[in-house]
Amino acid sequence: MSFRKIDIDAFDEDVLQESELYDPDPRDPTQVLADAKQKQSTVRSTLSRGDISGALNIALDSPPYGPNVDEAKNIALQTVVSVLNSTKATEIPNVLKSLSEDAQDTLMKYIYKGMGMPGWGDVSGSVLLAWHEKLTEVAGTGCIVRVMSDRRTV
Repeated sequence: MSFRKIDIDAFDEDVLQESELYDPDPRDPTQVLADAKQKQSTVRSTLSRGDISGALNIALDSPPYGPNVDEAKNIALQTVVSVLNSTKATEIPNVLKSLSEDAQDTLMKYIYKGMGMPGWGDVSGSVLLAWHEKLTEVAGTGCIVRVMSDRRTV
């Protein structure tokens, strides 16, 4: 049975590494974290002025990707979820229509990440499901396919 413990990928020259699938965030991890914290405070002040579309656009701009930026990813998720939670259901379609296709795809990534973390912070499943439904109506199912096939996770 010891043959099952051999890592055959170690002997294959054509094995595909995770790092070859996408370019990591070019910023230094400490810079990524600083950017995430700055973005969080900017989003809070934008939300306090009642500009939900602006706050969501800021939150979805330049999300942290790659290894060694887990804390920045968590802050970014908290920031996006705070915008989602503070939006009335009737405002969701107009907010989504104001987003670019890339921003819509990034939002879908955050929705799925939030759904994958039950009981985490202030993530509400019903809020995420409502946003998912409306986002799919606006962006179509292509958005889901692009997110599922993209190796850059938020």
